[in-house]
Order: sequence, then C-alpha cells, then structure tokens
Amino acid sequence: MAVQRDRTAEFSSYATRSLEATHDALAAHYYDMRLSLVGPAEDLSTRLSVLELGSLTVGEVSFGTEIRTGFAASGAYHVAVPLSGCFSVQQGRGDVVFATTDNAVFFDPAQYVRIDAWSPQCRVLAVKLDKRALHQALEALLDRPLSRPPVFGSSIDVLRGPGRSWAQLAMWSLLENDTSLGLLRRPLIRGRIEQILLEALLLAADHTFRRELEAPVPPMRPAAVKRVMDVIQERPAETYDAARLARIAQVSLRTLQEAFRSHVGMSPMAYVYDVRLQRVHDELRVSAPGSTTVSDVAHRWGFVHLGRFARRYRERFGEAPSHTLRGA
Repeated sequence: MAVQRDRTAEFSSYATRSLEATHDALAAHYYDMRLSLVGPAEDLSTRLSVLELGSLTVGEVSFGTEIRTGFAASGAYHVAVPLSGCFSVQQGRGDVVFATTDNAVFFDPAQYVRIDAWSPQCRVLAVKLDKRALHQALEALLDRPLSRPPVFGSSIDVLRGPGRSWAQLAMWSLLENDTSLGLLRRPLIRGRIEQILLEALLLAADHTFRRELEAPVPPMRPAAVKRVMDVIQERPAETYDAARLARIAQVSLRTLQEAFRSHVGMSPMAYVYDVRLQRVHDELRVSAPGSTTVSDVAHRWGFVHLGRFARRYRERFGEAPSHTLRGA
C-alpha cells in the first residue's frame, strides 16, 4: 500500500489493491469496519485522501468495485456525499436511504450502520464529525445549553443552498493538499475552517433545532440599557430613582428613557417595578400560608406603599397577592 502523509497539515493519502490494507486505512481515520467485496476482487483499487481537521475527518474515498460494509461507533456523526455513483445506507432498523450525487446522507453510527449497493464507479466525500464538538457549536449558535440532543434528518440536499456550499467548502479543504504553503497549513486558518464546517452543517442539515437557528436574531439592546437591566436584575430591592439609573447607565436621563422605551417597551423605573413584582410573585407562589405575609414580602422587595403595590400586582398577574399566597 502506498501511503503519503503531510504532518504539518494532517493530510494523508492511500492507494492499495489489498482488502486488508483498505480496512486498516479506514480504521485509522474512520471506523473499524466489516468490509467485504461484492464485485470482482481484481477490480479493487482503493484511493483514500484524508484531512484531519481537529474535530472533523474530511476524506475522499473510492474502491473501484462494489463493496459492502457495516460498522458502529459512538461519539461521532457522519456525512457522506457521493461525487459520482451511489450507495445505500441503513441505520439500525430504519429505512434504507440511497445516497446519490443529488442527495447526501447523514447518520449517527451509535446505531449499527449497513452500507450496501456501492457502485463500482462510486467516489464519496466522507466527513466524520465529533458529536460533542457539533453539540457545542449548536449551543454557541443558540446562545444557550441544549436541553436535549438534536435529532437529525437522514438526507442533505447538496444541489443547492447551504448544503451545496457546505459540501464545496469540505471539498476545498481536501484540495488544499495540492497547494504548497496553502492556508490550511496555518493553525489559525485550520481552526476557523473547522468551526465554519461545524456551524455550516447545522444550517445545511435538517434537525430539531433548525427552525430556531433560522429565526430572526432579536436586535441587541444598547450597552447603557443592558448595564441598567443587569444591575436591576441583580439588586432589585435597592432604592432607585431615574437620576441614579442614568448614572449607572453613564448617559443622560433623557437618552436612557428614550432607549428603554425603544428597546424594552417601558421606562427605566417601570422596569424596576416590573422586576420587583416578578420577585414578589415568585416568592408568594412558593411560600406556605402562615409562614409569611404579603406585606412582609412586598417590603422585602422595596415596595413601601402597599395600596399602590396591590393595584400594580393585580394589573400584572390578574389576581390579588393574597390569592397567590393562599394558592401556594
């Protein structure tokens, strides 16, 4: 088996007519597969080019004959994009899916994967992705932790849109093997391409968080508004007036008031009262009747005028604070 490696950019290339050597090369970069020949053994001519890109393995593979394989591996996802030819994939007891030049396949080898009907002319872009890294990329795009793992669809359209762009970028990274002193030989660029491939796949593949990713991003609040909101959320019971909030914001009172109305929908002091009302409501809901009183809780959160407090509370929550406490 002819093997070439470039350690500076983690490129490797293999060429072999041996089934055993083919197995070893695939096991070194992908999975320990059960590999068997269906077509003529004399036609076996494996070609494998691989780029190790951090949490991704990007490769192009062909066998020159029909093969059958099966494997399982936890901790990874896999995308296969036929560049020519076709093959079939069955994941666990699921339906058989055909991978073609129009339709890439996405699968999770945590369930046993069976690949069959690999046509002799089939040449495939094969990308293995670390599952944890892809989940972390999704959390970063959502800006929150995942409450459950994503569930992915089995197919990716690579003829148009983000699927086509993603496949072309993956192929570009492989083609960089032929570029002397190319960008992927620079660690900074390699890291960015790795991250882009992870994030772009989340915009190309169908999954249970795709709609949320494509939702319009809410406009960012100005720094002065966020600064005031953070202080109020952290210490809502303190004594505030408009002038103090303007000093916290480090802007004029008029500027702060206009910014709050534009980006929060209420004045700064109305926001103070709203946060305090929510804290009172939360405490009344979990307090056992007889353990405290409405007035005690209201005073604790900065309300001095109980009549005004009760009116605002009823407008905000649709019931008297005493009802909330009795309900608890």
